[in-house]
Amino acid sequence: MNERLEEVSSHSLDITEQNIEKLKELFPEVLTEKKIDFDKLRLILGDEVETAPERYSFTWNGKKQAMQLAQQPTVATLKPNKAKSNNWDETQNLYIEGDNLEVLKILQKSYSNKMKLIYLDPPYNTGKDFIYRDNFHDSIENYLEQTGQVDSDGNKLSVNTETSGRYHTD
Repeated sequence: MNERLEEVSSHSLDITEQNIEKLKELFPEVLTEKKIDFDKLRLILGDEVETAPERYSFTWNGKKQAMQLAQQPTVATLKPNKAKSNNWDETQNLYIEGDNLEVLKILQKSYSNKMKLIYLDPPYNTGKDFIYRDNFHDSIENYLEQTGQVDSDGNKLSVNTETSGRYHTD
């Protein structure tokens, strides 16, 4: 019996390259010297291209860099940890520990359309290596003024009683 192991690439998907190839297939006319000409692509797509300077978005410092980093392929691999897994021989669940972005890049290729749920524990919520300040102290007077519950003289203003006086959830 001669079994051959299927050769597996040691690289994750190159999402950027895949997207560029799809654009080249869909819009060959936007190629200029083997590169995508976005001005031509905008002309072809017409009203479907968002050009408004103001729109709703979720943004933070470093978002652009994070998006670029997410597009880069990884050479990381997954290594099973039977000791931390629950009922390893019989379960269909996997426990994976590692950098969220690197793990997701690997899973995208190997487990595409094979997963029902991925639960990510944020990195700032584990261990003792806290990157984010969790403890913000402020006086109740300043809080009430900043949230518009009192004016600068301390006079009480209208309050959103459905959320215990706060404009975010309890």
